[in-house]
Amino acid sequence: MPSDRTGRRRRTRVGTWSAATALALAVAGLAATPASAADVNNARNAGFESGLGNWTCTAASGTTVSSPVHSGSSALKATPAGQDNAQCTQSVAVKPNSTYSLSGWVQGGYTYLGVTGTGTTDVSTWTPDTASWKQLSTTFTTGASTTSVTVYTHGWYGQAAYYADDISVYGPDGGGGGDPAPTVPAAPTGLTASGTTSSSVSLSWSAVSGATGYNVYRNGTKVTAVTGTSATISGLTASTSYSFQVTATNSAGESAKSGTVTATTAATGGGGGGGGSLPKHAVTGYWQNFNNGAKVQKISDVPSAYDIIAVAFADATTTPGAVSFSLDSAGLGGYTVDQFKADIKAKQAAGKKVIISIGGQNGTVSISDSASAANFANSVHSLMQTYGFDGVDIDLENGLNATYMTQALRSLSSKAGSSLIITMAPQTIDMQSTSNSYFQTALNIKDILTVVNMQYYNSGSMLGCDGKVYSQGSVDFLTALACIQLQGGLSPSQVGLGLPASTSGAGSGYVSPTVVNNALDCLSKGTGCGTFKPSKTYPDLRGAMTWSTNWDASSGNAWSNAVGAHVHAMP
Repeated sequence: MPSDRTGRRRRTRVGTWSAATALALAVAGLAATPASAADVNNARNAGFESGLGNWTCTAASGTTVSSPVHSGSSALKATPAGQDNAQCTQSVAVKPNSTYSLSGWVQGGYTYLGVTGTGTTDVSTWTPDTASWKQLSTTFTTGASTTSVTVYTHGWYGQAAYYADDISVYGPDGGGGGDPAPTVPAAPTGLTASGTTSSSVSLSWSAVSGATGYNVYRNGTKVTAVTGTSATISGLTASTSYSFQVTATNSAGESAKSGTVTATTAATGGGGGGGGSLPKHAVTGYWQNFNNGAKVQKISDVPSAYDIIAVAFADATTTPGAVSFSLDSAGLGGYTVDQFKADIKAKQAAGKKVIISIGGQNGTVSISDSASAANFANSVHSLMQTYGFDGVDIDLENGLNATYMTQALRSLSSKAGSSLIITMAPQTIDMQSTSNSYFQTALNIKDILTVVNMQYYNSGSMLGCDGKVYSQGSVDFLTALACIQLQGGLSPSQVGLGLPASTSGAGSGYVSPTVVNNALDCLSKGTGCGTFKPSKTYPDLRGAMTWSTNWDASSGNAWSNAVGAHVHAMP
């Protein structure tokens, strides 16, 4: 969310993010070249077992640690600070006119892996913050006179420290390397079917050391290849049983197949199954359970233009994955718990939904295993029973684990039933690619997901679905980024546009209600577009979201009066 309890704005990306993002996304996912007998890992001290030997880190940002490590006894830890992004580099000897596979294992904050000085096209790849080790990989080709390249890792400004280990520049021997070459990875374990619809099955499995990708087999036939540890297989027949297996791959080859898991598709359609009796087009607003200078409200004060009211925020407890909620009665002018509960019931009687939001800028809820997933589901369900909430909003801005968040939300769904509301509020960077954990989670729970209201603010420039870079604050920024979600697998009814209610609601990215309405029209009707025009229209687009109902009230409800009326008038 754009604001925490103390009134500080959400973290703001530096404007140069767009260039790095564009380069990273342009090359992410390239396949590794086949290995030959003469290929070696040309990186030196690739596992940081000799400290920072052969590596140079900017502004003394790097050190080696004994935990966490991907393998061996050491790994790199690099911490961005101020205007330093904690870049660590190594000059690597290579052969001219040769192709190399660059890979490395990373964990922690936003992390980039790349190479410069190739003599052809310099490349990079990246990942948002991740709670477990994740492999980054790409390829590059050297020029006719290139004998050395510079390999680098770096984080991002103002973000958490990142860890890196087992860096590999695998290819023809340049004369300066010699670290161990990759071997064929082991077969994946832990394969499970994490969710089904009438036409799809979502799978997840445990990461395999040394793997750069995974192949998914359905009934013995390969159907897709992915780089992460989850996949959704679509195009299936309703009420049909399928068997699935997974293999792990890298430049050395493909593993044996995993054990088999069997899943049966549902009898009726999924995709937007969550939502209860919500209108076709809906407006979401966040209600502040704290006083940060915006107008203090009771739930009963929230205008009728809001169809979903997200109470911000639930807090982490000392139990991993569990959350709690306490009404800030003092900060809200003596608003009592009984009044709060009664107001929720009154809103529900008027056809509205009231949900509890998890996270915000300072949210530290971590769901990283089955136990914490169960704790999350149990605690959220308990809050729903205590206060009468209709569901949950996921607004975790410090990363999430797609496998276990999926597990947690499916467990909550089994407890709460089909009327459960599930909304998500990812940052723009979280929805740039279906390989991102947030996007993966949304697709994994597509059959029970209500809406994803991406935050189009505090962002900086980002790529649109057409591969062009767009700056926040324009119709094009809203439409071209929404297009990524619409083309990436979400139903139009699961896509909403999240904007600040006023200039006070976020550090950057506020646009007038007219711009929001033009973007809604562009996506749903093909009118009101800027330079970007979607290839098709999406008349079932869900609507819009704002932070917050309180900042809206501070501005005379100008946002909800204009956008709310427009959303509800959509055909």
